[in-house]
Amino acid sequence: MGFKSNLLKSNLLKRTVKVGAKLTPKILVVSVANILLKGVAEFSDILYDLDQHTAFVKVTLYGEEEAIEVALDGFEILGDEENYQFILHKAQSNKPWMNNILARIVGKTWDIPEIPQYKDELGFVANLLKAEEPEQETVKEIA
Repeated sequence: MGFKSNLLKSNLLKRTVKVGAKLTPKILVVSVANILLKGVAEFSDILYDLDQHTAFVKVTLYGEEEAIEVALDGFEILGDEENYQFILHKAQSNKPWMNNILARIVGKTWDIPEIPQYKDELGFVANLLKAEEPEQETVKEIA
């Protein structure tokens, strides 16, 4: 296993990325999104919490006047080192048509296609977005 592969599997990198995501100024995230989607959409708000697997976006499609608001609650990547799927547990929008679209995808798993040159990176993102196992409380017997 190579250095890159080992690095992408480390919990230290996972924690570092989550801290970095929390510390990244919202204005920077919105600006980058707007540069990437110029002529398609303009983001006015983006909030996300990788630990809680939640996100909120407020975006106005190019040529439209009213913004679309979408709240995601509970998204994760499932799978092993070979096959991955994305699942969204809850989603809601301020637009009825968007709620109809979301109703069709919520609760369903979506296969993520394998791209061999990005296998390690996909594994890292999957590890970053997988649901945390709830901690089991240990019960001590009183003798």
